[in-house]
Amino acid sequence: MSHSLQTIQASNHPIYFNEQGYKALNLHLKENKYSNLFIIVDSNTNEFCAPKFLPYLETDLTIEIIEFENGEINKNIETCVQIWNVLTELGADRKSLVINLGGGVVTDLGGFVASTFKRGVDFINIPTTLLSMVDASVGGKNGVDLGNLKNQIGVFNLPIMVLIDTDYLQTVPQNEMRSGLAEMLKHGLIYDQNYWEQFLDLKAIDYADFDALIYRSVEIKNEIVTIDPTEKNLRKSLNFGHTLGHAIESYFLENENKTTLLHGEAIAVGMILESYIALDKKLISIEQYNQIKTTIKAIYDNIDFEEIDIDPILELLIHDKKNEYGSIQFALIDGIGKIKINQLVENELILSAFKDYKS
Repeated sequence: MSHSLQTIQASNHPIYFNEQGYKALNLHLKENKYSNLFIIVDSNTNEFCAPKFLPYLETDLTIEIIEFENGEINKNIETCVQIWNVLTELGADRKSLVINLGGGVVTDLGGFVASTFKRGVDFINIPTTLLSMVDASVGGKNGVDLGNLKNQIGVFNLPIMVLIDTDYLQTVPQNEMRSGLAEMLKHGLIYDQNYWEQFLDLKAIDYADFDALIYRSVEIKNEIVTIDPTEKNLRKSLNFGHTLGHAIESYFLENENKTTLLHGEAIAVGMILESYIALDKKLISIEQYNQIKTTIKAIYDNIDFEEIDIDPILELLIHDKKNEYGSIQFALIDGIGKIKINQLVENELILSAFKDYKS
């Protein structure tokens, strides 16, 4: 484990790696007069991550742990109401500090709770899954789902700091690691061809070097959101694989006959489908498409789509937050490492992409 990764300066807040994060956190607690400290966890991170985290804390503040049941299904306004009530009962005020210790559900929801409680209290994110380290840790998006519509309610608001400690990954199951890997693959496909090529032979990846791969992924996302914090243009490139991926994820979430997919599993399918669309629009070559499809299919299980699944998935696209003026906009790769945003795609082409995915 290399502890020498440089701190990444995101817009107005630092992202610390490994040991440096705890030093910075304790210094911050010393220098700021907080009234009390609330740690938001889910049932998993309370059990597996809190025992590792708490001994690092050096503070005399009263510490309260607020736990909610884990899972995307609990990332909703009802959970927020419960936490706002608990904060109120426990005497939280504008000078309280919230620390979100968990995966993307915890940091998205905890960041939203902190951003709205008394019009906003300071919060710090400590992502504990690969997905939240390379994705939710950067960019200041906080929010919750509305029914099955992902992240429909939320705010842009930045944490005081982010601590990425890759030791937490030892508690993460293999399928969750693969889920996070999907966002790393995406960062390569949209922004950095050399980075993408490091994943072509996963067996050759030395997990001792994995820290450096995580670091580069965070760096890429940070470069993109620093240029375009509120998703007017370049940041839309991060939606590659997500336009169809989110619709697939939502459909599998709400459909009793389907096994719920992890975020990265849905995004992996989305990236193959949207690469096919890019191929059809002559943005990538057949060799590039085959490389993407083969690489992703080697990592992720094949998802079964039946004829009757496709229409409801297309219906869900209509609610995608990225749509403007009722037309569905895609961010498509333009070669590997570059992107074209606001691409209109007709339904026929989406259907062909599903057909090709199955073949």
